[in-house]
Amino acid sequence: MASISLKNIIKRYGVGKTAVPVIHGVNAEIRDGEFIVIVGPSGCGKSTLLRMVAGLEEITGGELTIGSRVVNNLEPAKRDIAMVFQNYALYPHMSVFDNMAYGLKIAKVAPEEIRARVDKAAKILELSHLLERKPRQLSGGQRQRVAMGRAIVRQPQVFLFDEPLSNLDAKLRVQTRLEIQKLHRELGITSLFVTHDQVEAMTLAQRIIVMNAGNMEQFGTPEEVYHRPASTFVASFIGSPPMNLLQHAPGCQPGQLLGIRPEHLDIGDSGWQVQVDTVEMLGAERLIYGRLGDETIVVRIDEGAQPPQPGQTLQVTPRAGRTHAFDADTGKRIG
Repeated sequence: MASISLKNIIKRYGVGKTAVPVIHGVNAEIRDGEFIVIVGPSGCGKSTLLRMVAGLEEITGGELTIGSRVVNNLEPAKRDIAMVFQNYALYPHMSVFDNMAYGLKIAKVAPEEIRARVDKAAKILELSHLLERKPRQLSGGQRQRVAMGRAIVRQPQVFLFDEPLSNLDAKLRVQTRLEIQKLHRELGITSLFVTHDQVEAMTLAQRIIVMNAGNMEQFGTPEEVYHRPASTFVASFIGSPPMNLLQHAPGCQPGQLLGIRPEHLDIGDSGWQVQVDTVEMLGAERLIYGRLGDETIVVRIDEGAQPPQPGQTLQVTPRAGRTHAFDADTGKRIG
């Protein structure tokens, strides 16, 4: 296992005046054994950052350290990492056992050691009864577990996951998330996990790197990122539905945006006047979409509360200590 240090990591495509910058000086210190999720929208640079750690993309500037080694110029095979991709990349003509063992055979590991490592990984991932099957005989979730098993047997210092759950349906994504959490608890290997899904980020991560247009907007625990977003981007990207960002709410200062999570608005006999547009039923909760003046606002209520009707006027009050202030021009958190 190993720590990872990113010091002013920069990526540009091309040279000179025509160079296109895509990663703008990322700094992060990742502790030994930590599970880090890199999250952001498509095109924000999260996979490019992961591929630079893997050695699949050249680093234009800055210093990348894995353990005690600066690895900027090391080939991927010499970085002691293992990567799990979005597509499973399994050999269709090989059995599950041979797919998991292939890298070890190439590395000329002794057959008895290969058997021991594959059997251990298969037991962890509940694949022991599938070792003789071919990939076509497996479900999508089982194939992804084989891909993870192939990484585990390498016994690397670092695991890299590039959107490994994107090809799975909703139920399998939840199941595989639980398996990845269990895997990390058992192995304790430093892990970087890339996703565009903020639910995956919040449920898997010990700490989250939120990326936006090549910049690291925030690096913190799920609780920090959710309850103290560093910018309006983080506030609107993390959380479903996102934080309300209001420019003309009562008490909002000029040049600022007032942020409030939908669950931190309480319905009562006084407060802000909200005109109800629609109500969404989401099982254990309801979302009320309405208008506060000329701005859209969302209020979350529990299933047991009486839902309002479209056209009705509600009185809502922000919960004490739950509002956030952002600079309207820069989007950065104030205070």
